[in-house]
Amino acid sequence: MTQQSELPILVVDLDGTLIRTDMLFESFWASVSSDSRTLYLTLKSLCMGRAALKAHLAASVAIDSASLPYKIAVLDIIRNWREQGGRVALVTAADRQAAEAIANHLGLFDEVHASDGVRNLKGRAKAEFLVSRFGAGNFDYIGDARADLPVWECARRAVTVDASAPLRKAVEAISSDFRHLQTEQRKWATYLKALRPHQWLKNTLVFLPAVAAQSGSVEIWTNSVLAFIAFSLIASSVYILNDLADLSADRAHPRKRNRPFASGAVPLSHGAVMSFGLWLAGILTALAIGRPEFLVLLFGYYALTVAYSFSLKRRLMIDIFLLASFYSLRVLAGGIASGLVLSEWLLAFSIFIFLSLAALKRQAELTDGVATGRAQATGRAYHVDDLPIVTMMAIGSGYVSVLIMALYISTPMVQSHYNTPQALWGICLVLLYWVSHMVMTAHRGNMDDDPIVFAMRDLASQVCSLLIVGIVLTASFL
Repeated sequence: MTQQSELPILVVDLDGTLIRTDMLFESFWASVSSDSRTLYLTLKSLCMGRAALKAHLAASVAIDSASLPYKIAVLDIIRNWREQGGRVALVTAADRQAAEAIANHLGLFDEVHASDGVRNLKGRAKAEFLVSRFGAGNFDYIGDARADLPVWECARRAVTVDASAPLRKAVEAISSDFRHLQTEQRKWATYLKALRPHQWLKNTLVFLPAVAAQSGSVEIWTNSVLAFIAFSLIASSVYILNDLADLSADRAHPRKRNRPFASGAVPLSHGAVMSFGLWLAGILTALAIGRPEFLVLLFGYYALTVAYSFSLKRRLMIDIFLLASFYSLRVLAGGIASGLVLSEWLLAFSIFIFLSLAALKRQAELTDGVATGRAQATGRAYHVDDLPIVTMMAIGSGYVSVLIMALYISTPMVQSHYNTPQALWGICLVLLYWVSHMVMTAHRGNMDDDPIVFAMRDLASQVCSLLIVGIVLTASFL
């Protein structure tokens, strides 16, 4: 075994090197989700320098070190170094409080040096500190960013982690002893996943007014398509903000921990840029429809969903009613974009069927909590003891929507519009079965996604949809 005195000290960076994330952004988004004053306080702290900003954010929230996405390959290097008798130091530009918490959790470091609220230990400042403490050429350094180039110039050996090709070439130009460690490949598909395109299925609700009116107008369908695109872009913008604000909760969830931001597959620094770009694209698409009232509704939808993501989703019952309203707003937006007037019957049916689906979403989360032994749904205001009440809400609202459908079928307007209106009663039977099926699926813990998205790929739901289409065609032409 190599003796400890024969090995230089191994110096390891934190952000992007030891972990697949950045503690500054981790602290910022965790603080934003818990304190509405964060933006103001962040700007105030930034006026005193980056080190002061990091210290403020680190003190405002506590990040769970155990849930952070660590790079296993780097941990293996550290463990192997220690097995050979070498010493390891964690030296980072992150704040000392966060660095020490991570070091204490891992138990792998002999020394910890970090920014302290006054000195930002990054780039040239980090290089000067390491030379003064260990001497030039007396340490190996593992880093990942261009800011580490001054450090690698002073190191005995340079080790890069997931560095870009230009950065690897720059390291090779300044160091004769180097190693490039590639632990991951960033793919565009990962960025697409962050947009949650499968959730765009919910935005097909904007087509409901055109379908209900049995319209064949090209203009109506064109505007409906534009409305779908606008809602999808705006929704994805909010999904990204939601994921950034929910990092800790997502990492505690058995499925959500694999989301791009929670897992570290997409850098947190890219999140805000992506969100703004999607928002801007959504607004420009909405402008193409040429209806100011649609744009106003889209702004209202965005404001409500952002408020939901950062605060209201943790408010008992308010979250369920807001979820239901988001579904209804899509239907209303489709009517505005297409210029179609929505009937009171369609609005009433939408309110209750979507309230049922919103309650179903919470029912599924609480059922998952029961299965995993959690007393409370992560990031929500519900306890597992609330499950029976939430389930009754899902059943009751769903059955009321079927009653509204039955009353609608009985109206003179419907009776005169179809050749065989009696056949439409079959829709009520199918809906009664479908609502019951969805509630039972959630009750058994088999609903792993948003109810509408789940229904799109659920065989029983697909059969129910085909049966309803068949019933409508039969009533129209038989």
